[in-house]
Formats: sequence, C-alpha cells, structure tokens
Amino acid sequence: MSGILDLLNGPMGKMLISGAGKQLGMGENKAQSALNAALPLILGAMKNNASTPDGAAGLLKALGNNKHSGGVLDNLGSILGGSGIDQNVMDDGAGILGHVFGGREQNVAQAVSKSSGKDLGSAMNILKVASPFIMGAIGKQTRSQGVSNQGGLGDLLGGMLGGGQKEQQSLVNRLLDADGDGSIIDDVAGMLLSGGGNKKGGLGGLLGGLFGKK
Repeated sequence: MSGILDLLNGPMGKMLISGAGKQLGMGENKAQSALNAALPLILGAMKNNASTPDGAAGLLKALGNNKHSGGVLDNLGSILGGSGIDQNVMDDGAGILGHVFGGREQNVAQAVSKSSGKDLGSAMNILKVASPFIMGAIGKQTRSQGVSNQGGLGDLLGGMLGGGQKEQQSLVNRLLDADGDGSIIDDVAGMLLSGGGNKKGGLGGLLGGLFGKK
C-alpha cells in the first residue's frame, strides 16, 4: 500500500489526515491508519462495480455530477478546517458508500475499525469523509482523459489501484461476501495491517499528483 502512503504524504493528503483526525476526534496517526485501510477498499469496490455494464453506467453518471468534478480537492481547507465537517460532504459520502458496497459498508467499517484501532462509528465516519475525495479525484481524471465508457473507466480504476489491484479486489470481495462472518473481517483487517497488496502502483502516482498540487 505504499502508493496510498505516497498520496497521504503529499501536502493535501496531510491536510486530509490532519483535518479528518481533528474533526473526528481521532488524532493524525489514527486518521492516517484508518485512511490507509479505507482508500483501497473504496477504490476496489468501485473497480468491482465497474466490471458490469450497469455498474459502470451508474458510476459514470455519479462521476458526471458537478460535485464530483474534483473541486472538493481544492476546498480541503474550508471543508476540514472549520468547526465541523460539512454535512453535505458526509451525506454524499454515505450515499457513495451505499452505492459501491451495496449495503455491506458495515462489514467494511468493521475491517477499518479493527485495522486502525478505532471504534466502529469513527471508522464509518472516515469512510464517509474519504469517499467524496476519492470520487472527486476520479471525476477529475475522467474529465481530463475523456473517459466515457465501461472499458475506459475500468482501465482508469485499474491503473489507480496499480500492482496491488488483485489483492485489493480479493479484500473487497471477501468483505462483500462475509455475511457478518467476524473471522473473515478479522482476516481482512489483518491483511490491511500487514500491507496486503503492497506493490507500488498507479494510485500514488495518479492521486498523489492531484493531492500534491497546492
């Protein structure tokens, strides 16, 4: 997962960690740990959705919304630096999670909670915060690259997941199939802690570039 660390080590990535940690009352170290777990799972779920025509069409439609044009990346300071995270951002995040995880986001939050050491509510909040920023980053790339079909979207998401995409897809699929099986969630949390899928890939290069711009 070194690509994700590259992302979070950029100037805007650090702002995301600092702001999320402060606003959610978890501190920077815990926020970074939770984001390290959350980002690949969200991206992996999007890649999974984009593997079907209907799923790709739904994701492309959502990415075409102006709120996912990438502007959120330029407003991190105002979104995360005030007295509280914008409720619209949290609501958008909840909607994104419900769509990409198909109602299984509780399983994902449990895995993030176990791997980061934060309670379930905090893990769910970090997922809600992370989702709009990921959508903004992907939306920005779909516009700049003219992505408009399933194949292009799949290629884009695959490139963002980089060399670890098979491992990330495995984590996502196990969570979506868990049916509340705590042992599977423990296994996934353990894989996240050990850095499963740690090959350096396109995520750090692509998103790291976006977050690294001032």
